[in-house]
Amino acid sequence: MIQVQGVYKSFGDLEVLKGIDLEVKKGEVVSVIGGSGSGKSTLLYCINATENIQKGRILVDGVDAHDKATDVNKLRRNLGMVFQQWNSFPHLTVLENAALAPRIVLGKSKKEAQDIAKHHLNHVGLGDKFDEYPTRMSGGQQQRLAIARTLAMKPGYMLLDEVTSALDPELVGEVLDTLRLLRDEGMTMICVTHEMAFAKEVSERVAFIEKGIIEEIGEAKQVIENPANEKTQRFLSKVL
Repeated sequence: MIQVQGVYKSFGDLEVLKGIDLEVKKGEVVSVIGGSGSGKSTLLYCINATENIQKGRILVDGVDAHDKATDVNKLRRNLGMVFQQWNSFPHLTVLENAALAPRIVLGKSKKEAQDIAKHHLNHVGLGDKFDEYPTRMSGGQQQRLAIARTLAMKPGYMLLDEVTSALDPELVGEVLDTLRLLRDEGMTMICVTHEMAFAKEVSERVAFIEKGIIEEIGEAKQVIENPANEKTQRFLSKVL
C-alpha cells in the first residue's frame, strides 16, 4: 500500500501541495486529474522521493519514503516511474535500453538482463524491435519501450506521469492498451492523466486536484460522470 498522509510541498513561497491524503491499495489503479499547475505531477515526484516534502509522511509498504534512514535507491526500484518524455538512450538498441537497468542496478548477467528485457518487450508488443534504435520508432513505441524498461526492474508499483501527453492522437491508443493490460494483470498504478475516458474505464478511483488540494475522490465512473464537487464539475465541463 502507498499512504500519503497530510503532505505539504512548497517551492520557495509557492505552496504546491496543501495537506494531501491518499491511500492506494495493492492491485488498485487510481487516476489523478486536474488542471495544469494543480500539483498532480509533484505528488508523484514526492511519492518517488524525487522531491522533498515540508510536512507529512509518505509510506510505501510501511517504509517512510522521506525518512533519512530510508534507502531511496531501493525504494525507487519498487516505484517504477514513467515520465511524459521517453528518455531512451538513442545510441543503444531497444533491447540494450531495456536490459541496461537489470544489468547495472540489479547486477544481472548480460544474458539474464537480456532475457528479462526480451520478456517485457514482448509483453508490450515490441518483440520485433529488439535491434531497432529508439529514434527510428514512433512516439507510441518509444513510450511502450519506457514502460517495458520500467517493468524490467520488477516494481511493485507504477507511477505514470501524463504518459500520453507528448503523443500524436493516433498513437495514444496503443499506450493506453498497454496500461489496460497491466491493470488486468494486477499492477498497482497511480496515473496522472488528462485522458478522461481512460481514467473512467481503467481506474478503480479518480482523484481531482485543484491548487494542491484533493477536492474530490471516489469511484471512477461516479467522479467522471456525476461529480459531487462544484470545482470538479467546472473542470470536467471544460475538458469533456
